[in-house]
Amino acid sequence: MSKNILEEIAAYTKKRIDIQKEAHSVKEVLKAAEAALEEREKSGRIGVKAFEEALKKEKLSFICEVKKASPSKGQMVSDSDFDPLRIASDYRAAGADAFSVLTEPEYFKGSDKYLRSITDNITDIPALRKDFTVDEYMIYEAETLGASAILLIVAILSQEELERYLSVARELKLAAIVETHSAEEIDRALSAGADIVGINNRDLRTFKTDIQNSIDLRHLIPSDKIFISESGIHTPGDIIRLRECGADAVLIGEAMVTSNDKGAMLKALRG
Repeated sequence: MSKNILEEIAAYTKKRIDIQKEAHSVKEVLKAAEAALEEREKSGRIGVKAFEEALKKEKLSFICEVKKASPSKGQMVSDSDFDPLRIASDYRAAGADAFSVLTEPEYFKGSDKYLRSITDNITDIPALRKDFTVDEYMIYEAETLGASAILLIVAILSQEELERYLSVARELKLAAIVETHSAEEIDRALSAGADIVGINNRDLRTFKTDIQNSIDLRHLIPSDKIFISESGIHTPGDIIRLRECGADAVLIGEAMVTSNDKGAMLKALRG
């Protein structure tokens, strides 16, 4: 596996979006996003406020991930067993505060239709469109898919892009998790005006995970920002350490996806 997997995925995503633009122009998708926003505001469907409120609860919030595969673990759920709506429904029943839904098709075997299925059928739990945002076109797409939030990864964006994408997200009333892995990236996220900062515990050069990364960097995130710890969270002991360091939320993927009893798993993690 490439040591620069993020850049590899970002490059692939740019090509993927260029192809999508040929089928549906920027103007067309922007118009659809504006219509979706108008409809959401009329109907009172969940958006940025609901996503942020889901992560600001008195107790630690849990973002549960819907994904089939990853570069580090390969395929975790067989095609025949992967039912995104059923998985999300199980998470909802187990008390998840938000969903993270992979839509990246090549490396994570995700799909826009997975997110659409979930947001069409579960309207009281906000969903993050988890993809590698490299073009504001993807933010327009997220709005049309019913997402309440997008992911912005500092490592693959210039500062100008980071600031512009945050602005576009706010215009469409979408929350944005700004993902970081280092002190320098946290500084960039805060300078860009991020309200939600995620710390990825996975070193994407080696794929090793260590929640100590979140604990060590937590002091750099002001208390008025929402702090999410991401990746490598598997045990109640991990949760205790992250709760003690002041995390507002945790994003859990592999541990939940591979569990046969998601309710029992989430109950065990909550403690």
